[in-house]
Amino acid sequence: MKVKMLSRNPDSYVRETKLDLQRVPRNYDPTLHPFEVPREYVRALNATKLERVFAKPFLASLDGHRDGVSCLAKHPKSLATVLSGACDGEVRIWNLTKRKCIHMIQAHEGFVRGICTRFCGTSFFTVGDDKTVKQWKMDGPSYGEEEEPLHTILGKTVYTGIDHHWKEAVFATCGQQVDIWDEQRSSPICSMTWGFDSISSVKFNPIETFLLGSCASDRNIVLYDMRQATPLKKVILDMRTNTICWNPMEAFIFTAANEDYNLYTFDMRALDTPVMVHMDHVSAVLDVDYSPTGKDFVSASFDKSIRIFPVDKSRSREVYHTKRMQHVICVKWTSDSKYIMCGSDEMNIRLWKANASEKLGVLTSREKAATDYNQRLKEKFQHHPHIKRISRHRHLPKSIYSQIQEQRVMKEARRRKELNRIKHSKPGSVQRVSEKKKRVVAVVK
Repeated sequence: MKVKMLSRNPDSYVRETKLDLQRVPRNYDPTLHPFEVPREYVRALNATKLERVFAKPFLASLDGHRDGVSCLAKHPKSLATVLSGACDGEVRIWNLTKRKCIHMIQAHEGFVRGICTRFCGTSFFTVGDDKTVKQWKMDGPSYGEEEEPLHTILGKTVYTGIDHHWKEAVFATCGQQVDIWDEQRSSPICSMTWGFDSISSVKFNPIETFLLGSCASDRNIVLYDMRQATPLKKVILDMRTNTICWNPMEAFIFTAANEDYNLYTFDMRALDTPVMVHMDHVSAVLDVDYSPTGKDFVSASFDKSIRIFPVDKSRSREVYHTKRMQHVICVKWTSDSKYIMCGSDEMNIRLWKANASEKLGVLTSREKAATDYNQRLKEKFQHHPHIKRISRHRHLPKSIYSQIQEQRVMKEARRRKELNRIKHSKPGSVQRVSEKKKRVVAVVK
């Protein structure tokens, strides 16, 4: 005699919560759900509104410096450790988890112009107005000992920037020229220069680690190859570039922060035209840093705000500001891609969420599923006018808002003038130049 066993898996008829709630079987045939798209549109609209309601990006302020914060650096191994240098020569090491200063060093006399960590995280380097390059231990001195640098290099001129190689015991400084140093030597391995102006910033490429770029006060951006010990290319822009930052995911892409209120993303293989011009700031852009994903970057400006730009868009997706925040001098995106830090000249370091409406802490599986579903809905309906207007709207300080209106009028006047010149000139005598090509004066190889 055959005996048939009846069995059923509870996972197929009980919900994920395991509270004996019956799972509702669903037929996904579109003919049975004629109002599915209107229903999804309402959900997308509500999700977009709630995103703006819960957008509270500001997290904490790290207070302790007695002068403006001039530079920031991330620890390569520890997410919670951040280094900052101030205009009074003081360097502080912060613990972001405790939001406290764990170590303080009087590193230089005058400004700390640059700070960078060694690729293994055991020590860090600083340069200042006192013409010195100093190497310091990451952990503080033993009890009773006075803080002394591991090495000190005295230069002939003021060093204005420093950056460490991503894989080797080599670092680069800039001032009157770009110098490449070995950590074990007190004289540079090689010195590179192209022109006779002061160089404000130097950055190593994180992927092609032998490449580095610098920007100088004579409006040029110069690219160097460390293996040849010679400059490769130079691009001259309309106005001075303050700093550059390489994309950590695409080896040949870098973004330059310019004095003309814009940021320019270049492909180093074709420097005659920028890949993208990022326009939204209303004053000089002082610093820029990429997220670890390479899809976004954050910029700091003299207009007392920071903005987050998608790398392939000309307009920012977020703008962060507070009443007390003054000119933002430096900015960094943390290595876990979740937070942004900025240092301003009213002595504060501020910590922000990279995604303004993101919920911090542990999420349940159902919360994650709901978040992902809402995100997909917002992407599906992002071009609908009502949803687009709500998602783009930001409250701005009156000073920034009025300057945006003023610049819009000026831009329209320039466009009208150009059209009139073409209209009243001989056909073909006046050529229309694209907005991207206008900014590049020359490319020298």
